[in-house]
Amino acid sequence: MFPLPVDVPIVLGPFGGLSSVELTATVSELGGLGSFGLYGYDAERIEQTAAALRRRTDAPFALNLWLPTGDEVGAEGSDAAFQAAVAALRPVFDELSLDEPARPTQYTPPFDEQIEAVLEARPAVVSFVFGVPPRRVVEAAHERGIAVVGTATTVAEGLALQDGGVDVVVGTGMEAGGHRVSFLRPAEDSLVGLVALIPQLVDALDVPVIAAGGIADRRGVAAAHALGASGVQVGTAFLRTGVSAATDEHRAAIVSTPADGTVLTRAMSGRLARGIRNRVLREIEASGAIGPFPIQNWLTGRFRTVASERGLADLQGFWSGQAALLTRDRADASAVFAELAAGLPVPPRAP
Repeated sequence: MFPLPVDVPIVLGPFGGLSSVELTATVSELGGLGSFGLYGYDAERIEQTAAALRRRTDAPFALNLWLPTGDEVGAEGSDAAFQAAVAALRPVFDELSLDEPARPTQYTPPFDEQIEAVLEARPAVVSFVFGVPPRRVVEAAHERGIAVVGTATTVAEGLALQDGGVDVVVGTGMEAGGHRVSFLRPAEDSLVGLVALIPQLVDALDVPVIAAGGIADRRGVAAAHALGASGVQVGTAFLRTGVSAATDEHRAAIVSTPADGTVLTRAMSGRLARGIRNRVLREIEASGAIGPFPIQNWLTGRFRTVASERGLADLQGFWSGQAALLTRDRADASAVFAELAAGLPVPPRAP
C-alpha cells in the first residue's frame, strides 16, 4: 500500500526553479503525486502557485521546501564574500553585457514565512530537503491532514527523519540530478548509490521508503521495488518533457549526455549538485573562487536567466541525473508516466 494519497506510487521530483504548474498537475491527474519546488518563493508567490495548481487540477499535489541548515550566508555581513564571488563571475557578466549586480537585502525568503504559507495552502503533501522539519511544523501539518515527507541520502539521515515524525522518507541516491540534500555530514561524505541505500533504509526504518535517483524507465521502477521501496520519485525523465520549465537547450543536453557526462559541482549554487558540464561550469570551477550558498546561487541566477532567455546553452545551468539518456524517446509527460508505471509490481489477482 503506497503511503501517500494517490493511486500510482510515482512521485514527480520537486524541481527548485524548474517546476511548472502544468507538469505538476499532469502527474497528479495521471494518478501519481505531482510536486512543485518552492525554493526562493515568498508567501505571496506560494499562495499564487497553490491557487494556480488548484485551478488546473482537483488531484492531490505536494509542495516542497528547503530547510535552513544554519550554514547559509545571510545578506547582512556578507559584503566581502559577495564581492569576491562577483569578481570571479565578472567575465560572464561582461560577456552578456550585464551590469554588476548589487547585493540584495535578502537572498531567500525566511523559512517561517514560507512554511506558514504552505500550511495555509493545505496541499495533500509537504516535502522537505536539507534536514528534519521542526516538530511544530510536522504537528501543524498533521493537524491539517497534510502528509510529511523528508529526504535522506544516508541511513543515519533516514533515522533522524523518522525520529522527527515524518510519514515517508525519500531515499535519494548519488545518481540523482540536482542538489545533494545531505544534512548530517558534508555532501561529499554522503555519496551512497541507490542500490546500496534503499535496502538499508528499508531495513532500518519503520516508515515507508520512496526511491529516487537514476530511475527513468520501467526497469528502474522494478528494481526499486525489488529493493523494498514503496514507490519511486523521478526527476530528470520528467524534466526532459515539454511541460517542465526547462529550456530547449536544457532538454537537448539531457538527451545527449551519457551517465558519465554529469558531474558533482558547487559551481552553480555553492552547494554540491549534479549537472551537465558546459563552458560556464568549467570556467567557474577553473576560477577557483566559488561563493558560499546562497550567494553563488543568487549570482549565477542573474546570468542563467538571461542566458536562458537568449538561448545560450554554454551559459545556462543544466541539472541532470545519471539516467538522462534513458529519457531520449519520451518527450511527453504522459508517455514518461506510462513507461514508469509499466515497471510497477503487478498486484495479485483476487481468488
